[in-house]
Amino acid sequence: MTSWTRKSTHSSGSYYKGQHRFEHWYRDNQVYFITARCRERFPAFASEEAKAVFWERFAYYTHEALFTPWVTSLVVNHYHVLGYCKVGEKLGSMMRKFHGSVAKLVNDLLPQRQVPFWGDPGHQAYFDGCIRDEKQCRLAYRYTLTQSIRHGLCQDWRDYPHTKVNMELVTGVRRALELGAFLEGVPYKRYQRPREN
Repeated sequence: MTSWTRKSTHSSGSYYKGQHRFEHWYRDNQVYFITARCRERFPAFASEEAKAVFWERFAYYTHEALFTPWVTSLVVNHYHVLGYCKVGEKLGSMMRKFHGSVAKLVNDLLPQRQVPFWGDPGHQAYFDGCIRDEKQCRLAYRYTLTQSIRHGLCQDWRDYPHTKVNMELVTGVRRALELGAFLEGVPYKRYQRPREN
């Protein structure tokens, strides 16, 4: 596999007008965690019709971009997905087309259009991150899998039809290790804790 990487901005500065500049990194052969929410937490996906739009567009654009979702969860105002990106160059286009088409089609179902549809003012429309290692992968998988429980929609994720498992965790981790698809050597501060003596 190649190690092709590109970032979404060509600026070399990490800050702009005193704010940290958010960048998307597009990388071949990588496990990604992606999440986005509707502006101001608007429940745009409350109806089954809106959820159906999400799933149809998600399947179409992930297939087109050679992105393999492992686990995906959709609730009324946001989603999470953990999956494998074969060709990093396609990821930005996938997100742009997917988000654009979902916003248009779901807005067509709403009594009042939500513009912008994704994100909040001053923030990115979505977050994506490369998974560093097996531990982070397991945490992200479980976090995505249990969204319906966290939001009080059910007691068992299997009872919630909008959590979809396309690849079991054990299979995904094994394949990622075989392909070298974790961003190794980059620490992830969220789960690093100082050792106690």
